[in-house]
Amino acid sequence: MKKKSEKLVKVFTWILFTMYIMIVFYFTFFSEHFGRTKIHNDYSYNLIPFKEIKRFWKYRGLLGFENVMVNLFGNVLVFVPFGIILPFLSRRSRSFLLVTLLTLEFSLLIEVIQLITRKGCFDVDDLILNTLGGSLGYILLLGMVMIKRKWRKRNA
Repeated sequence: MKKKSEKLVKVFTWILFTMYIMIVFYFTFFSEHFGRTKIHNDYSYNLIPFKEIKRFWKYRGLLGFENVMVNLFGNVLVFVPFGIILPFLSRRSRSFLLVTLLTLEFSLLIEVIQLITRKGCFDVDDLILNTLGGSLGYILLLGMVMIKRKWRKRNA
């Protein structure tokens, strides 16, 4: 019975992960709300770390609350689930370093596709914020596991 429930959880996790990836790709490449339906004629990119983060923070009054939140905190929050779900998919991806590297790779894939398709722009700051989000997700997962263990111990 335990093997069957573990397999069911694994299948559910893969379905959840696939849906998550599809949602990320939709908002990254196809969402009209974020202006992703337009193809820009020129390549747009930022290779200077923290340049856009500083700019968004410095001009937060002019850019508006929503733009600042989406750019700075949205990029982090979107990748938190990646760091939480990934360790459930494979025992090998249950280390902080590996989850962080896989988050960086996934983020880099998105940024390169944005550069090639000219939907959005390649931004090293997005790599930083997205990777931070995946790492934060993994840390949150560890916290939840520790709370669960303490709760089980206390109630045993």
